[in-house]
Amino acid sequence: MKVLYFAWLRTKIGCAEEEISLPENVKTVADVLDLLRTKGDAYVEALGEDKVIRVAVNQDYAPLDHPVKQGDEFAIFPPVTGG
Repeated sequence: MKVLYFAWLRTKIGCAEEEISLPENVKTVADVLDLLRTKGDAYVEALGEDKVIRVAVNQDYAPLDHPVKQGDEFAIFPPVTGG
């Protein structure tokens, strides 16, 4: 799975994108976020609260229960505000 990080998430995690392999038990967006949090403190800090970030799977915004599979593009965004 290709994981893309945008805006301040990229800075906190220290990379713009990475490739990860999904274990068999990772089936949803929430599972991927939990898996990423196991990669270290920077991930825990950046991905701390699901309500603070948005996720897109294959360029479509997806809820936490959205299914995922190896080969998907998984993009993580901070909240967007307008003015």
